[in-house]
Amino acid sequence: MRTLLITGPGGSGRTTVSAATALAAARAGVPTLVLSGDRADTLGAALGVPTGAEPVEAGPRLTAWRPDAEASFRADVAALQDRAAGVLDLLGASRLDAEEITLLPGAEELALLRALRDAALSERFELLVVDLPPVERALSLLALPAELRRLLRRLLPPERQAARALRPVLGRLAGVPMPADGLYETAERWDTELAAVDAVVADRGTAVRLVAEPGPAGADAVRSAVLGAAVRGLPVESVVAARVLPEAAADSWLAVPLAQQRKTLEEWAGTYTVHHAAHLGRDPRGQDDLAALGVPGITAPCDPVEWPVTDRIAEDGVLVWHIPLPGARREDLDLVRRGDELLLAAGGHRRIVPLPSALRRCTVAGASLREGELRIRFAPDPQLWPRRD
Repeated sequence: MRTLLITGPGGSGRTTVSAATALAAARAGVPTLVLSGDRADTLGAALGVPTGAEPVEAGPRLTAWRPDAEASFRADVAALQDRAAGVLDLLGASRLDAEEITLLPGAEELALLRALRDAALSERFELLVVDLPPVERALSLLALPAELRRLLRRLLPPERQAARALRPVLGRLAGVPMPADGLYETAERWDTELAAVDAVVADRGTAVRLVAEPGPAGADAVRSAVLGAAVRGLPVESVVAARVLPEAAADSWLAVPLAQQRKTLEEWAGTYTVHHAAHLGRDPRGQDDLAALGVPGITAPCDPVEWPVTDRIAEDGVLVWHIPLPGARREDLDLVRRGDELLLAAGGHRRIVPLPSALRRCTVAGASLREGELRIRFAPDPQLWPRRD
């Protein structure tokens, strides 16, 4: 299955483009599921079919789904109360009724991630189109599974779980309580669920489609989004120029915005695959309007971002890590080696990456940014690498 993650600045028409993309793919014969995490049914309004907690058929080979984040959150809280029933009874705590549970910040994003995982496991579809939140939130959301897994591994290292049978003995010897089995079991369950979501994001068939209005603000948003996607190792499949104005007379009031759009479109065309979504003069409603936008379903598969790539410079034996960072500026880069991890910040986007075992035995010998690629040099540490006489 191919997965197309659609995002862009707030108000750029992400949901409309998601619906149009899914519709075009379905009409081209590709079984497609379009997924939205928006609490309001903007996806259903665009498709002309109400969407909800269960997937609905929106047309031939087209299914739409808008998970119910509140119901999912209530079910999670109820399950947590059931698992912790013994502790709650011991403390004399009263359980929460379903009517008392209100949606907390972040619950909608978690529900969308869970739905993304479930949808990707389905064998009914060949294309999954995901209507993501605005780009900054979307990139943070996509980074969440990997970051949570990293924190879990730091707090409860997997290698320590092998000593479960010895924990009662170790606890008596040390005189301190040891983590209970339930804690490790919960961590394992979370790690499994997070790994499934992370696998969808990291899959070679997953790419990003950006939506923005052509103009100065849209150009800045696209540059930042492309860099943020590169930091996450995600390829940008295409850019959809939203609300492209029709040609008008030179003395028309549209002359200035048209000139801005043409300039931005020319810049984008030299760098990205660009699709034009026509300005209909109204908010698109219904499948006829979506088809009139002219947004294609899927294009040719884009090259995955190999992030990072390591090679060896034969003349001095230095290992070099190549990290593609299109649009990055040297003054906005921050690079820190901390133990077995590399902390990378570029243009406000941040990622923590575990180093491969070979590079853990090296010291950082320098870094450079050339032609949109960060190259980090690692010199073997003679104290950790055996020398050959």
